[in-house]
Amino acid sequence: MKVGKHVFTTTKDKALLTTTTGALPRPSWYTENLRGIPLSHGFSRLAYREQHFDCLACHVAAQHRAGIDILVDGDTRLDDDVAGRSWVSYVTERVAGIGAPRVEVPPAGFMADKGPGDLMWEVIETRMTPPVSGKIGETTLQLDRAYKAIAPMTDRPVKIGSISAQILALMLTDEHHKNRLELLMDLSVALNKEYHALADAGAPLVQIEEPAIHQVIADPKQSIKPEQWVEAFNIEVKGLRQRCEVWCHTCWGSPAAQRVASKDQSYKAALPYLNQLDVDVITVEGAFNKGMDLEHFGNMISKDKRIALGVISHRTLQVERPEEVADLIRKALKYIEPERLILTSDCGFGRQSMSRMHAFYKMVALTRGTNIVRKELGLPEAYIPATDPKLSMVPLTA
Repeated sequence: MKVGKHVFTTTKDKALLTTTTGALPRPSWYTENLRGIPLSHGFSRLAYREQHFDCLACHVAAQHRAGIDILVDGDTRLDDDVAGRSWVSYVTERVAGIGAPRVEVPPAGFMADKGPGDLMWEVIETRMTPPVSGKIGETTLQLDRAYKAIAPMTDRPVKIGSISAQILALMLTDEHHKNRLELLMDLSVALNKEYHALADAGAPLVQIEEPAIHQVIADPKQSIKPEQWVEAFNIEVKGLRQRCEVWCHTCWGSPAAQRVASKDQSYKAALPYLNQLDVDVITVEGAFNKGMDLEHFGNMISKDKRIALGVISHRTLQVERPEEVADLIRKALKYIEPERLILTSDCGFGRQSMSRMHAFYKMVALTRGTNIVRKELGLPEAYIPATDPKLSMVPLTA
């Protein structure tokens, strides 16, 4: 498939920008949920609207205090479910052709070494995967409304993300299509319309979470071939790069901060296929695995794509030291040019991962560590209000 011409609406001519993946911890007072109704209907209910917009304001303030360049909306529209279940159910509840959730869950290959007593086993139990009972039809994700809710709160670019057709095709029980590839293609076409509505709203970035290639490439039981995953993903994002920046997020799992597989995994085998995706930015883990694939990212991803490297882990509560972050960035720069390198988290800080305080100070550490390297390279440093001694509530001693 011929890919589109990119526009780099946000990252053009900028080096070492900072962002996070997308999910942020919900405030404890945010108790309202959509439970399947459209986002616009939620905004018509006083309690939901007030809590949603107040939560967005909290997320924006925290990211500004931390000096983050590209903001996220924290997935504020998602319901407060176990281990981020709503990352999946927000979409499945709003696509015609997908039925009501069931308790039984189809087995997954990565669960082979797990059983009752394993956290991931309990997480999968809560998913209640719905069946595809008819033709995939109208979608009502209203990502454009999610963007319009946060955009007036900041003058910085905001990145809106959503689960991909690829992950849905892996998780859903299909009672309608002849094969899973047909389901994948139908979902890809349907979700493409949602992303274009987001671009229509003026969003400078859209992030698709995530291609399935790196997760399934080593699974001989997969009926869908790697090149077919590539084709489907490019259908899902068709026409977007001419209108906004397109990011695809990849990681090795995040529900309740868990890694999906039990062993460390390398991206190497999947990179030739990820490189064929019609995207501007590929996000990858780098913190938790201590940069095991840095050389491969630099050598196997083409120069017309940027790499958003995770330098902060969402799986540990220990807040990284700025020097630790800077050291990982320096290692990455041995293989990736500064203008192609974006610094981020391995995955989101939400989905029952950590407290708001942990997430905030991890974002501060991200910017502090990036500033160390920016200074070494003669690049402008980001102002971090949280580290400004004039604004500190605790007097500094000599």
